[in-house]
Amino acid sequence: MLGLIGKKVGMTQVFDAQGRLTPVTVIKIEDNVVVGERTDEKNGYKAAVLGSIDKKKSTVTKPYAGQFKNVCEPKRVVVEFRDYEKEVKVGEVLGVDVFKDTTYVDVSGTSKGKGFAGGMRRYGFSGGRDTHGSKFHRDLGGTAMSSTPARTFKGHRMAGHMGNENVTVQNLKVVKIDEDLQVLMVKGAIPGPTHSVVIVKKAVKK
Repeated sequence: MLGLIGKKVGMTQVFDAQGRLTPVTVIKIEDNVVVGERTDEKNGYKAAVLGSIDKKKSTVTKPYAGQFKNVCEPKRVVVEFRDYEKEVKVGEVLGVDVFKDTTYVDVSGTSKGKGFAGGMRRYGFSGGRDTHGSKFHRDLGGTAMSSTPARTFKGHRMAGHMGNENVTVQNLKVVKIDEDLQVLMVKGAIPGPTHSVVIVKKAVKK
């Protein structure tokens, strides 16, 4: 499983050789440093631990800084990638060229938080009639059992906090890779606001 830590820059559009326009999301790949390795002998599985984006020194505790000792400056984002397909060593710096032979990727990020929302906005409920006197316009309707004890089952779709969840968009086509700018352009939109951290992995279904 190939993967890197990136930062969402924003969206733009590119033209191909035939003049066709493609909307793309630009992902900036900061220096991804290999800060650790997991092995079958020691951990029972294989993985590469990557770190990216320098952490403010005043916020670094000694226990946290210990994992970066003799490797690099403490990083704000640390991600473990299981069964990394590329041979890497601790201290190695990875760039966007990791995806040079990859056609499709999966991108994970935290979606935009939208605060408290009702059922119609959060789940797309149709609501009741808009006619005069219906008294049921944007309500959820029944939420509990009609027997004793009357209770609402866990996971029932109701009003609540909308957004701010981990979302993965699969099978995004890699349109362009710029190794000079360390930028990856993928077709379509990805979760999260501008400048948010995203995890880019080689597509698992392609």
